[in-house]
Amino acid sequence: MRMLINVAETVVADALRGMAAAHPELTVDVENRVIVRRDAPVAGRVGLVSGGGSGHEPLHGGFVGPGMLSAACPGEVFTSPVPDQMLRAAAAVNSGAGVLFIVKNYTGDVLNFDMAAELAEDEGIRIAKVLVNDDVAVTDSLYTAGRRGTGATLYVEKIAGAAAEEGAPLERVEALARQVNESSRSFGVALSACTTPAKGSPTFDLPPGELELGVGIHGEPGRERRAMMTSREIADFSVQAILEDLDPRNPVLVLVNGMGATPLLELYGFNAEVQRVLTERGVVVAHTLVGNYVTSLDMAGASVTLCQVDEELLRLWNAPVKTPGLRWGV
Repeated sequence: MRMLINVAETVVADALRGMAAAHPELTVDVENRVIVRRDAPVAGRVGLVSGGGSGHEPLHGGFVGPGMLSAACPGEVFTSPVPDQMLRAAAAVNSGAGVLFIVKNYTGDVLNFDMAAELAEDEGIRIAKVLVNDDVAVTDSLYTAGRRGTGATLYVEKIAGAAAEEGAPLERVEALARQVNESSRSFGVALSACTTPAKGSPTFDLPPGELELGVGIHGEPGRERRAMMTSREIADFSVQAILEDLDPRNPVLVLVNGMGATPLLELYGFNAEVQRVLTERGVVVAHTLVGNYVTSLDMAGASVTLCQVDEELLRLWNAPVKTPGLRWGV
């Protein structure tokens, strides 16, 4: 394996130790695998907890901090965290105002967050949950029933986090998170397979010269395979797939997201094509974010997420945020 690791068994723990050293503004519990903003719990503020399998960084741990998540629970690579992690996180960030669980729609995540919610409520912590299911590529997949949760997770965490930072009550933070999810759609494309440390070889077979349209963030199959396409052709296909399901009347936020191994040079070029398609379709763009935010280890490829926003959602998106993976206005 050509990986910058020691052994596969300690990959997540090693990464958490490195994160703790790089970000003293966070409290990183390596043993129990919980990442918490150091000032938590913040009096009178709703706590936001998310999590999922490792390998998608900076999601979720890289989005812990003022203006975004209060805590995150990293599981093993591509494996859901366990309810005990989520319970520890909820207890660590609960100020009495309640805790919102933000859950990507993958079966393991859903089941474990549901169990954690029951345990937390037994301990007197008020819990609300929002399911992120923005991927239009397929309805059911290897890891989930219904649509997969992908790039919109970033928008849900940022906008709900901004509302919580302003002191909005739990019911309002939950409603805003649901609105963001319902207003968002995503579509991803793989140019290569990803390799997990435990397996040491590609997780699926993608022959040279082919790509997977509609791939999931764990390498789940998409809509179809085709011979390699140009950036222009991929943008046409991806944005069309989203707009078949989302007919934005308001401006949109655009996320052009790298899957982990695609250089920014290519992502910015792909963004130019995405913007061209949106302009041709009469879609107004309020803000664009380009980079690696919801990744799939070393997969080459990209995803597009559109989120239709009103004035309040746009204001909350633009509000200050200070996390390892997203930072502005501070």
